[in-house]
Amino acid sequence: MYYSHIEDFVKEFYTRMDINDPLQLNFKKVSSKLGIRVFYWNESSQALFLNNYSYIFLNNQLTEQAMWQDFCHELAHVLLHVGNQRQMPKSFREYQEAKANNFMYHACVPTFMLEQLEITDYTNESIKLIQTLFNVEKAFALHRLTQYLNKKFFMLNSHGA
Repeated sequence: MYYSHIEDFVKEFYTRMDINDPLQLNFKKVSSKLGIRVFYWNESSQALFLNNYSYIFLNNQLTEQAMWQDFCHELAHVLLHVGNQRQMPKSFREYQEAKANNFMYHACVPTFMLEQLEITDYTNESIKLIQTLFNVEKAFALHRLTQYLNKKFFMLNSHGA
């Protein structure tokens, strides 16, 4: 299967950390390997850069699944973005947020791990499997499954034409 840039990036990112299985995916392990300090607070989750160090603040009211999802969103800002969003044009801030959301879906449920499951449909069993195996919320699992299967369907049909 053809990998997009983000899918390649995520696969290389996790492979370099020797993370190859969904059960190894968690923000404590990833942040530890990257040297990112994680703090909990009662505000919305966010990333902060200070004196060449990266910090991720996670909302302490979130479920474990939502914390993992928020962590991956904030991790995108740490890995891919620069600048203070409060001081940038709205359109650029929206662009960064869209990129961070896309990264979040791929980092929480990487394509190279999904491929090992050989999922081919949108059944409740498939959604539940992704939700449980990757420790994400049900709506998140459905969204990621839709992304994955739509791309598979498109690739099959575009190469067969």
